[in-house]
Amino acid sequence: MVKYRPDVDGLRAVAVLPVVLFHAGVAGFGGGFVGVDVFFVISGYVITLRLLSDLQEGRFSIIDFYERRVRRIFPALFFMIALTTVAAWFILLPPNFDDYSRSAVATALFGSNIYFWKFSGYFDPSAQLRPLLHTWSLAVEEQYYIFMPIAMYIAYRFLKARWLLIFMPVVVLSFALSVYATTTAPTANFFMLPTRAWELLLGALLVLAPPPAPSRKGVAEVVGLLGLALILYAVFTYTEETPFPGVSALPPVLGSAMVIWSGTAHSTLVARGLSWRPMVWTGLLSYSLYLAHWPIAVFFRYITLRDPTLLESAIIVVASFALAWFSWRFIEQPFRVKGNPFPRKRLFAMAATAMLLVSAVGIAGVMSGGAAFRYPGFEEPQVAGREEWKERKCFIEGDQGWRDWGGKDCFITNGQAENALLWGDSFAAHYVPGIARNAPEIPFNVINYTAAGCPPMLSYYSYARPNCQAFNQHALELIKEYDIKAVVLSSRWHSMKSRGLDGIRSTIEALNAMGVRTYIIGQSAEFGANIDLLDYRSGRAETAAWLTNIDPVINSELKHFVGADATFIDPMSFLCQGELCAFKTDGIFRYIDYGHFSTTGATDAVRAYFPIVKENAIGALAMPARG
Repeated sequence: MVKYRPDVDGLRAVAVLPVVLFHAGVAGFGGGFVGVDVFFVISGYVITLRLLSDLQEGRFSIIDFYERRVRRIFPALFFMIALTTVAAWFILLPPNFDDYSRSAVATALFGSNIYFWKFSGYFDPSAQLRPLLHTWSLAVEEQYYIFMPIAMYIAYRFLKARWLLIFMPVVVLSFALSVYATTTAPTANFFMLPTRAWELLLGALLVLAPPPAPSRKGVAEVVGLLGLALILYAVFTYTEETPFPGVSALPPVLGSAMVIWSGTAHSTLVARGLSWRPMVWTGLLSYSLYLAHWPIAVFFRYITLRDPTLLESAIIVVASFALAWFSWRFIEQPFRVKGNPFPRKRLFAMAATAMLLVSAVGIAGVMSGGAAFRYPGFEEPQVAGREEWKERKCFIEGDQGWRDWGGKDCFITNGQAENALLWGDSFAAHYVPGIARNAPEIPFNVINYTAAGCPPMLSYYSYARPNCQAFNQHALELIKEYDIKAVVLSSRWHSMKSRGLDGIRSTIEALNAMGVRTYIIGQSAEFGANIDLLDYRSGRAETAAWLTNIDPVINSELKHFVGADATFIDPMSFLCQGELCAFKTDGIFRYIDYGHFSTTGATDAVRAYFPIVKENAIGALAMPARG
């Protein structure tokens, strides 16, 4: 008989609350996403406990196991999908509804982790507007539970329950793969079962091969407190820039295992705290709360096209709890009891019907172009801008390195006596069309040396972009090889704020030591959504502006670190009036998405403030006579 542990339900609250607060935009919970890892350990522990009990008592049944999973997972999930689909129908524009429809099919078939691996990153800007993104973790769990009960049955029946011999190698291999994939395949590492299985299995081994229970309460107290501290350390210190999972997943995963283990034989301080009634109540709601909170946060951002204020974050959290309670009370609970009114055959029939219905609705959404008939006359803007970047040759993608760069094919302008280097990420590359169209006013042969997600900081290293460091270091060799006289640095500096903008100093110092003139273009405008949504919300006006979602102090902070050692240009004063930035002028779009310039936008931006242009005020200021 499985003994109920209220502290484990309380640990579910520790898992879900940081996730909810992180997604609601509450400051200070930058690592709230690790709550999912806590859930994985708990799930591995609780379900393995029940499986082992069934095996030992001679009542193991695969059908019974999946009946319990259906009762636990399906009702709340498909209820939330139904509500989300209704909301998406009224809120999402055709391109977004098309993506939603595809993700709904993947979710219904428990393959949404694969879908989001292929078509998104968890921290990509577009992810903020995908209502079913959070279902990736459910897909991972259900894929895991295709194999686990069968593996346990085989081990118990034929291998004399040699649990460590069977499962520990899988834990080690899965963790090693996760560490390796942190640098080689970061998106797959985040979303896929092979790199997440060790987290679930660690919870399982607490049941199958647990360390001896602590004989002294003092030991249990220390282990429990340390485990909780490890979880909270990750919650409060991790950010979107933290390489994850890999080694960084160890604190929340080991911490969760330590909390569970410490409460097995003693009523520790942590166990009593987790058994506190509000914590247990939150833990009981945790599944429905997890399902409810993300669509609410997504639709808020989609409607407002900005991050929530503190009051609005509180409203999102309260609304999530209210919907979660309703789901738990009236959807989850009636299905949790076996028998009438939902006996097994009817339950499985209802589950299959739900999967088919959601899949059918999703397929219909895709085939109808995102239900485009809801918006007669709507057309997704087709805006030129990236064609001249020479992607995969001069603008290097994430799976490439500096050796893939195209050399002399990457000259944007020609015919001048001296060379200049454009160095940075996509927010440097988006100036390329404008440089080409302003070529007569640029007294340099400008070379495009840009890479996706690689800010031009020599000190920068990212597990998600492992090739960036070598790419940036190679820029110094290019400066010598091509006798570069001027370097223009540009980037999405906004994404570097959590790491620290002082990293620009390493580049400036190296360039100054080489005697080249250095110009740094600050953060340009970004919006909370792509231009199709902005245009629709603006009534398709010929000229329209929208609030930027860039922190207004980002460029002043960057300028502080640049100091007097390079020329700094603030684009915002040219692109925006206060917080309003024009994205469309005289019927022509100035951007291609949420922040990258269109050809027209780049042409005007280069003419207005690009530092090596002869005619603009910035160019005149930034081009002192050479001695």
